[in-house]
Amino acid sequence: MKCLVVAVLAVCALVPSVRCASDAIAWCYHLPTCNDTTWPIIAPKYCNGTRQSPINIVSASATANSNLTAFTFVNYSSTSALIKMENTGKTVKVALASGIRVSGGDLPEAYDSLQFHLHWGNGASVPGSEHTVDGKRYPMELHIVNSKSSYNGNTTQAIADSDGLAALGFFIEVMSGNETGQPASWKTLTSYLSNITNGGESVSMAPGISLDDLLAGVDRTSYYRYRGSLTTPACNEAVVWTVFKESIKVSKDLIDLFSTTVHVSNSSSPLMVNVFRNIQPAQPVTTQTERATSSASRTCYSLGLMAMSYVLGRH
Repeated sequence: MKCLVVAVLAVCALVPSVRCASDAIAWCYHLPTCNDTTWPIIAPKYCNGTRQSPINIVSASATANSNLTAFTFVNYSSTSALIKMENTGKTVKVALASGIRVSGGDLPEAYDSLQFHLHWGNGASVPGSEHTVDGKRYPMELHIVNSKSSYNGNTTQAIADSDGLAALGFFIEVMSGNETGQPASWKTLTSYLSNITNGGESVSMAPGISLDDLLAGVDRTSYYRYRGSLTTPACNEAVVWTVFKESIKVSKDLIDLFSTTVHVSNSSSPLMVNVFRNIQPAQPVTTQTERATSSASRTCYSLGLMAMSYVLGRH
């Protein structure tokens, strides 16, 4: 029975349209009786598995893979893509409209983008990203959860497939300088937090910002790739992970809002802080080949020489 409840919770976390009781299973981040040290007991089938996430990515150990090409992002520029923000009691989740998808990047097929959610520590000064790179933990991490388009949103099928889900992970860190309320897209996003201070509350989002707006400034052609799992129970080992190397830059005041505004349940319950799973055993990681970058540089250099020769030849 416990395993069934865990499976239901995993689907609830993935499908924005499904409404689920926040107490469907007794897992949490903030109590020793239900935090991530207990998950292998609560959901042993996967949380105690061998392909678990998140991991520490050792950049020097990432092997080259020439198939890790650029992604194609469909409707990531839509300013009506973000439709609802919810305080799940475990995270802040934003449901996405239909028709948002991603392909390329050596994914086996196109994937529908269902939702994104965030992980954080306790303010900008106490980092809370799930993945780390060379031991560095970032203040926050954004995860866009995608399901194989061929499953038409059936996450029961997706979580049973070893690559049924694709997660896009973006680190978030404090922008340099003393800016406040920046960037504007993130100021708009965080303005909704005051409407979902209690667990289980949700608010409709007005058109105005796109996924591209939230990801502005990030080179989405440079990333790490590995095969892992969901980072919450039932920890299904069904995720193709893409972790982007460049971080999203957000002003400190907006990052701090997450750990000072939303509560685990009601206003008398703890604030939602340190909502991330600890690092799991290492997995094989791949990344783009340096040859592709150097080849592009050589091509530009050669074209430059040709252009110069042409100009000189005409004088």
